[in-house]
Amino acid sequence: MRKRYTTIKDIARVLGISVATVSRALRDSYDVRPETRKKVLDVATELNYKPNFNATGLVRQSTHNIGVIIPTITNYYFSTVITGIQEVAQRNDFNIILYITNDSPENEIRIVKNLSLSSLDGLLACVSSQTNFYTHFQDLIDDGLPVVFFDRVVPTIHTSKVMQDDFNGAFMAVETLIKSGYNKIAHITGPKGLQLTDNRLLGYYAALDQYGIASYPEWVIHSGFSQKDGEEDALKLLGGERVPDAIFAVNDRKAVGAILALKRNAIKVGEEIGVIGFTNDPISEIVSPTLSTIAEPAYEIGLKSCELLLKHIRKSHFEAQEVILESRLIQRESTIRSISRQSS
Repeated sequence: MRKRYTTIKDIARVLGISVATVSRALRDSYDVRPETRKKVLDVATELNYKPNFNATGLVRQSTHNIGVIIPTITNYYFSTVITGIQEVAQRNDFNIILYITNDSPENEIRIVKNLSLSSLDGLLACVSSQTNFYTHFQDLIDDGLPVVFFDRVVPTIHTSKVMQDDFNGAFMAVETLIKSGYNKIAHITGPKGLQLTDNRLLGYYAALDQYGIASYPEWVIHSGFSQKDGEEDALKLLGGERVPDAIFAVNDRKAVGAILALKRNAIKVGEEIGVIGFTNDPISEIVSPTLSTIAEPAYEIGLKSCELLLKHIRKSHFEAQEVILESRLIQRESTIRSISRQSS
């Protein structure tokens, strides 16, 4: 297990100071008084504290290893993020070690709790879609491990985060549907509580509100992020009392699932019910009709998150940053209505 001996929480408890102050003292941060640092080091020695990370007077060699926790490796978005991370890591002589959670919070907690801190200099993490319990990540940070979140982030933990502009991307998607002639727009989205899901839902509502388009609770469906989830969500919409004329999906996999469900029910995608996704997965150009989508800057997210992590690793005090990167619209066949339908 990760914590074998005394932790910095124990030191903080003995001295009656915060965990953050202990962590900064062990890293010889400029904003800790010399007398406070001496007390921390004295108690650390007395309690046989075994530090995991670089600090003046308590030094170990850098491993030049970065851990990366992701839900899956078998989709375009995460493989592209990893490519960006790998480019920055290699350029700076760092290796990356991948940990795959299979989008399971139980796997995520187990992986984090069993990390060997002595073999990592820092961690990049995209949390499980079902995660609503984050103390395992906070424990890492309290132990002095630099952590940067990307894509699916933890809003309650103070550390650097890198995301796409989910709100404006969603607004753009729904606005595109409205301008294409659709006015009964549903949203098949991800699990409740994820910042990504919440921001895209807010963007959906904001666009409807700005254009005076009605929204209905039954037209917002929360589920997973898979193609199968998209199929099931679309079937629920088709079975309702009010059937929408367009679907905004939280990602392209769900959008493709929705397209398949519509086609199986002899519904003409685009002409009868429009569909737009979010990612720009390569499958969006292969599916028929081709899928309109919001392109995420996945590669740039990988680059920026790794650059930020290296800054946290190399500096004893680096202020946490929140970086939001712009998305862009790619309009294809799935949001094209016939002239007669638009004018009716």
